[in-house]
Amino acid sequence: MDIEAILQPHTEQCPRILELDEAQKARLAMMVGSVDETVGISHLVDCLADGTSLGGDGTIRCYVGFEPSGKAHIGWKVLSLQLRRMLDADANVLIFLADWHAWVNDKYNGVMADIQTTATYMEETFRALLGHPEEGDGPGQLRFVWASTLMNNGDYWARVLRCSKGATLAMVRKTFTIMGRDEASSDHDLSKFYYPAMQASDIFELKIDVAIGGMDQRKAHMFMRDVATKWGWAKATCIHTPIISSLKATGTRMESFDHKMSKSDPSGAILLHDAENILRNKMKKHAYLNPEDNDSPVYELAEHVVLPEWGEIVVTPNPKFGEPSTWTDLAEFKAAVSDGTLHPLDAKLGVAAGISRGLQAVAAHFEAKPETLDAVSKLRK
Repeated sequence: MDIEAILQPHTEQCPRILELDEAQKARLAMMVGSVDETVGISHLVDCLADGTSLGGDGTIRCYVGFEPSGKAHIGWKVLSLQLRRMLDADANVLIFLADWHAWVNDKYNGVMADIQTTATYMEETFRALLGHPEEGDGPGQLRFVWASTLMNNGDYWARVLRCSKGATLAMVRKTFTIMGRDEASSDHDLSKFYYPAMQASDIFELKIDVAIGGMDQRKAHMFMRDVATKWGWAKATCIHTPIISSLKATGTRMESFDHKMSKSDPSGAILLHDAENILRNKMKKHAYLNPEDNDSPVYELAEHVVLPEWGEIVVTPNPKFGEPSTWTDLAEFKAAVSDGTLHPLDAKLGVAAGISRGLQAVAAHFEAKPETLDAVSKLRK
């Protein structure tokens, strides 16, 4: 990890980075070095430099929120790799299971018991993805908080009202993409207009120093930061991870995130429970990879899943057609596909093998303890 190269782009915005000692710089680089965007890095730098945190004890707390809405796809793996880096950097990692938010968003037709069954499954999945880290509220520990628990705090709904105060309907509609909805989809349901304020309130009430989410959550985080400015509250640093495209996605990626992988299209999505043969078949039949195109979901998976976890892509072609090869640099991997050194099919299957290797822990967990996965599989959406 080239710490100076990672931090240099941030030093103009936050000169205080230069005051950090080597250990503090290493922690910061671990946290922000593999993401698409970091907004408001100054708060995180201040925490490191001063030994402070919004919780008051010097433990940097980060958060990622999920609606319990079904079985996991590879996007959870991207986030789990970032959460693992946060744990390794001695941050406390909080996974927020937004059961009431899922209810507002009509998941499982509003059946709370089904939503909470899925939340329990999510706890087990993330424990397996993260290697069953120690749990607690301290540095380098993992914890889970449910929205239904947080909302029992008597101050929560007062916070929601403050976050809503001054927000226009037009402003709120612009955030509806965080629910997977368009701006005109929810005029018949007032509860959905409180969703952005609830998400912002979660971050404030939990005293979060670093809010983590995919780039599709950026609008929610910017809403939170605008609210903080209005009320004079501390602003959490926001870290945004890449969005993985559908296996079928072609061409340049768009800001709308219409291209993103979704489990609603199973043939275009890699699910965490896909067996190796199913994953290979999806990559072989559905993954777009044109040697003349520098954009491909295969390259995204290589960049954001396989290389960060294993540091290499191992390609093992049929012996009739070539020798095994190992690739540690994405640009060289792309060039080899482009110039014909690597056949596109072999490149796809090499990436598939790396993904399958990274999902073995999840498969082993649910093979030994299948109850919650079985329960979620039986639910009707």
